[in-house]
Amino acid sequence: MPDNTGEMVPATIPELGRWLAANAKGDRRPVLPVGGRTSLGFGMPADPASVEVATSRLDRVVDYPARDMTVTVEAGCRVSAIQEALKMEGQRLPVDVPLAHRATIGGAVASDAGGPRRFGFGTLRDYVIGIRCATVDGRLFKAGGRVVKNVAGYDLCKLMVGSGGSLAFVTEVTLKLKPLPTSSAMGWACFDSGDTVSDLLGDLSTSRARPVAIELLGPKAARQLTAESRQALPVGPLLLGVAVEGNPVEVEWQVDVLDRELRAGGATDVTWARDADTKKLWSSLTDYQLGGESPVSIRACLRPSRTVDFVVAAIDAGVAVQAHAGNGVIHGHLPDDTIDATTAEEIIGPLRELAAKSGGQLVVERCESGWHDALSIWGPPRGDWPLMTSVKRQFDPDGLLSPGRGIEAAMQQLSDDGMDQQ
Repeated sequence: MPDNTGEMVPATIPELGRWLAANAKGDRRPVLPVGGRTSLGFGMPADPASVEVATSRLDRVVDYPARDMTVTVEAGCRVSAIQEALKMEGQRLPVDVPLAHRATIGGAVASDAGGPRRFGFGTLRDYVIGIRCATVDGRLFKAGGRVVKNVAGYDLCKLMVGSGGSLAFVTEVTLKLKPLPTSSAMGWACFDSGDTVSDLLGDLSTSRARPVAIELLGPKAARQLTAESRQALPVGPLLLGVAVEGNPVEVEWQVDVLDRELRAGGATDVTWARDADTKKLWSSLTDYQLGGESPVSIRACLRPSRTVDFVVAAIDAGVAVQAHAGNGVIHGHLPDDTIDATTAEEIIGPLRELAAKSGGQLVVERCESGWHDALSIWGPPRGDWPLMTSVKRQFDPDGLLSPGRGIEAAMQQLSDDGMDQQ
């Protein structure tokens, strides 16, 4: 049962299922799954009546057949602890999860957490091959399996990844793995012009080298990354980072190729970090996208070819911006002197319009308390919203699971906005 703080901490998956079933038949209180609490700022504020169901005690490594390059873990396992266990076998999950020492794998899957390496390795959707979940009324189900070759039935694995804990409670995941590289390098190049960077990004897509990450930073983000990582980086209007991994020979060959391409592409300064120094940069780059103490953090997803245009516009608006330039995913943090929602909307509105014109969308990932309605967290409605609403109703017809974090809250906000305009 929940303690006096309104938190339920099950010790086993069956215990979780029993509690959910009892709640659905009894008090019917809203339920909010929580892991490391690194992504709870997204969406509308949680219902004050919600019971937080924490996964901290569901932290077993269920199965790790290293020879098969898969691992099965309970949802409460910390991502950093999983990586350390895999490291002993020369393996890893090649997905960057912010605040990995706090984040749980269940929370990372539910939020589809990722970072710079998504260019070379994809996202968690590409690595979850099996999943076990509990519905809001306590029924336990599974999808996929513990082997990579599994194609039967609907792909519920991909449906649960990124669902924000709004469809079912993730209790266990099976992940496919990759070998751990023995060497790495990260190069940083300064550019004075967005047009120059756009041309170079096109060239990098056909390079003989194979970067695992291509990052583009504005000056504010670059200064903060320099301070956090304690690495000396070039200073300029735009900072482009490329990273490679592998064995020492192939890494040095790729560094040589990319260094020539960066300089030929108009870079005014190029520096390289290797091995141990790159670890500090990876960590800082991954955690930076969460925004720290910024009053508002946004995320835009658009066509990669339009990334630089958006980044330049965001910089001009005073936003500290970081872009996964090869994927068209951009994280921005509004200035500290953004004092209210009206000021924030004056910055976000034009950027949201630009994202839409660039084939994508902009969402508010986190904002100050009380600003949610004024900022329109999810932006204008999209064509897939009715389908998402239908799926939500199939899994959670009474809206008890993660109220405010899923599509029903977006539809409700849209409805409220329409009523306000009448």
